[in-house]
Amino acid sequence: MKHSVLYISYDGMLEPLGQSQVLAYLVRLAEHRPIHLISFEKAEDWKNLRQRSQIQQDIAKAGIHWHPLRYHKRPSSIATAWDILQGCVVGVWVALRYRCRIVHARSYVASVMALAVKRLTGAKFIFDMRGFWADERVDGGIWPANSKMYRISKWFERQFLLHANHVVSLTHAAVRVMKQFPYLKETATSFSVIPTCADLAKFTPALSTASERPFTLGYVGSAGTWYLFGEVCQAMVALLKINPQSQFLLVNKGEHEFIRDELANAGIPAENFSIITANHTEVPLLINQMDAGIFFIKPAYSKQASAPTKLAEFLGCGVPCLSNSGVGDMAEVLESEGVGISISNFQEDTLENALAKLIQLAADPHTESLCVSAAHKHFSLDEGVQRYSQIYSQLDKQA
Repeated sequence: MKHSVLYISYDGMLEPLGQSQVLAYLVRLAEHRPIHLISFEKAEDWKNLRQRSQIQQDIAKAGIHWHPLRYHKRPSSIATAWDILQGCVVGVWVALRYRCRIVHARSYVASVMALAVKRLTGAKFIFDMRGFWADERVDGGIWPANSKMYRISKWFERQFLLHANHVVSLTHAAVRVMKQFPYLKETATSFSVIPTCADLAKFTPALSTASERPFTLGYVGSAGTWYLFGEVCQAMVALLKINPQSQFLLVNKGEHEFIRDELANAGIPAENFSIITANHTEVPLLINQMDAGIFFIKPAYSKQASAPTKLAEFLGCGVPCLSNSGVGDMAEVLESEGVGISISNFQEDTLENALAKLIQLAADPHTESLCVSAAHKHFSLDEGVQRYSQIYSQLDKQA
C-alpha cells in the first residue's frame, strides 16, 4: 500500500528555491501517491497575485494538496517559534485528517514540526537534512559557537538523527562525519545520499555553438555569505593576465552594487564584465553563453554537507567549472569526472595554473559531453525522484 506523505518545508513555494528544490520533486512523486505540502510563504511573495495564481494552478494540476502558512521573520526567535507552533498544529491535523503515514521534513526547522507529528500520530519520519544547519550558522558568523541557540539546535539535530526512520544527506562526506557521532555508533540509522539536483531537461547545452567571442567566464547566484567573491575577483585578474580579452558574465539578483564594488576594487575594467538579473527559467540560456563557470565557497566544517545547485546546472549545460576543495563531494566530482578544476588555495600561481587548465578543458570538444554525463550521473532530478520514491516504498512497509 502506498501511504500518503506529508511534506513540510520552511521555504516557500513562491520562492525560486521552493520551486526548484521542492516542487520539482513533489510534482513527480505525486504521480504515484497522495502528497500533502505545508510551506511557509513570505508576505511579499503572497502579494504577487499573478505568481501566486500560477503556482497554485501548477500545484493543483500535479494533484498536490497545498496547505500554505504565513512566514514570520521578526522578532527572529519568537517569530520562528510561532511558525513552528502553527506548523505542528497544522501538521498534526493534516496527518490525522488525511491519514498521512509518512512525514518528510526539509531541513531543521521543518523537522521540529515533523518530529512532533511523528510522536503524536505515529507517522514515519524522514529527516532530509540539507546540510549541517546549526554549524552553518556558526561558521557563517550568525551565532557564537557556544550560544544558547546553537546548543538548542544541536540538541534537536541529535533528536532528528536518533528518531528519524530515514536520513537524507546531500553528500557522502557528511554521512561519513555523522557516522562518527558517538550517539550514532550503536544505532542502525538508515542513510541515503541525494545531492541537490537540477532539472536536466531544462539545463542542457545549446543546440548551436556561439559565434566567435572572447573566452567568457561565468558566475551564477549569490556573491555573499558563504561565497568567496573576493577570491573570484582574484581569479578574474589572473585570467586577464592570461587572456586580456576575456569577458565575465555574472548572473545575480540583489547584489549588483556589491559585485561592482568588488570588481572595481580588484581593478577589473567595466568593459570586461556584465551583471545580469534573471529568473530561474532564463538561467540555462545565460549559462550557455559561458565557456566555463567559477565559484568558490568557504571550506568550513559545515560545508562538508553542502552540494551547490549551480554545479549541477553548469554541468548540465556542458560547462566545466573551477571551484575549491573542502565542500561536500564537489572536488571529487570535478576531478574524477574530468569536468573541472579544484584548487586548495588561492595563491596567484595556483589560480593561474588552474585557469590555464580550465581554458584547455573548455576548448576540448569532448568536455561538453563529459559534463553532461557527469550531471546525469550525480545530479539528475529523475534519479533524485527515484531515490525518494524508493525511500517512501521502504517506509510503506513499516507504516
